[in-house]
Amino acid sequence: MKMLRIVLLTLTCLAMALTASDPVKLTVHVQSAINGKPIDRASVIVRFKSGIGVNLKKIQTSWETKTNQEGNVTLPTMPQGEIMVQVIANYYQTYGGTFTTDKPEQTIDIKLNPPQPQYSEDAKTKDVPK
Repeated sequence: MKMLRIVLLTLTCLAMALTASDPVKLTVHVQSAINGKPIDRASVIVRFKSGIGVNLKKIQTSWETKTNQEGNVTLPTMPQGEIMVQVIANYYQTYGGTFTTDKPEQTIDIKLNPPQPQYSEDAKTKDVPK
């Protein structure tokens, strides 16, 4: 009976060690692809896709915030794993990408492009009926 308790305790500790992952402090830096200037008040959405031990705990898996004047946003600690990042800013193309967080502190640099010119089929017509 005592041996069974020791085995169960050992297995429980091993399971906890395998499911626990070191937390990550994530910083997202957003800047213009043209001039390299930071983009203030860009919306940053981070969604956690998958990782070790996430399903066993009640943890936050989605964050929505805005960048500061330096173009940075720092998220509270999150588990290691795969995340999706989306950045939306006025006068820039929307950005979306998938990243893997695997370090205690990690910075993701994102460069936003200006919008592309609009294209219209109507502009190609020769004569417009009156």
